[in-house]
Amino acid sequence: MGEVHGLMPLKHAEISVGQTIDWTIYNQDGKVLFDAGVHVEDQQQLNHLMEVGYCEADKLWDSIPSKVVVPEKPAQEVTQQKAPEELNKESVIELDSVRWTVGEVFYLQTHDQAATRYTVRLIGYVKGKSLMVTAPMAHGQAVIIREGQTFIIRAFPGKKAYAFTASLVKYVYSPHDYLHLSYPKQVRATTIRQGARATVKIIASVTIGDPEQTAAATLGDLSMGGTSGIIKKQLGKKGDIGIIKFKVNAAGTDEYLTLKTILRSIAPTENSAEFRHGFEFVEVTPQAKLILSAFVHQTLAEMD
Repeated sequence: MGEVHGLMPLKHAEISVGQTIDWTIYNQDGKVLFDAGVHVEDQQQLNHLMEVGYCEADKLWDSIPSKVVVPEKPAQEVTQQKAPEELNKESVIELDSVRWTVGEVFYLQTHDQAATRYTVRLIGYVKGKSLMVTAPMAHGQAVIIREGQTFIIRAFPGKKAYAFTASLVKYVYSPHDYLHLSYPKQVRATTIRQGARATVKIIASVTIGDPEQTAAATLGDLSMGGTSGIIKKQLGKKGDIGIIKFKVNAAGTDEYLTLKTILRSIAPTENSAEFRHGFEFVEVTPQAKLILSAFVHQTLAEMD
């Protein structure tokens, strides 16, 4: 059954145990589950609310600071703002506790050449022995790496960023090139903002409004939840549903995205000749989420 128009899943919100929720909570059919003022007592209750709860989209959007809104400062300044302390808290955990999935994107940075970074994908592992990843590529060719070379490896599966050190145990050439990396016992885990925003410069096509209009936009930032872009004219009005199309390079492959959006804000730029539009992504397919996640976190990793 589809979601009731005007309601947004609570899973998009940043809610924590001990918080009092100031909005009415509905189920997907629009029936009231909890009146405004419900207090989140424990993690079990929070998980249940995230799984079944919905809220009026406008209230949720206006009250959650991590959503994509039109920034009053340039995109680069917004990206560099510090997240709340609890979001940046670092811990050391066992690698076995991380739920890695086949196809997960890893970013390899060499110790001796910090500017040299490779993008690979996890293809499997032997617990306690090795991680197996695709061979890094450069200009269409496999990169030759010496056995014993050490890397700092980063990954961003979900709301956490992971970092650990591993070395090349074996470079396998047949039947396909892949690497055996040493199996670290522990990794550093840092909780990151779900709406972590990457500074970009992407040309997109936006179609929105009634009557429908199409225009080119220059996207200045991009997150899993949305984007903001500069358009030479005011396109549509707040709340309009539309489509945005653009190309990204994720894990070395050009990918074309067509995403359904809701226009959340419009404001003139500093020179008043153009307008900054803020878009929320809605009904994103699993495939598009994978592409967005790979690109956003790849861009953030390259900014380190």
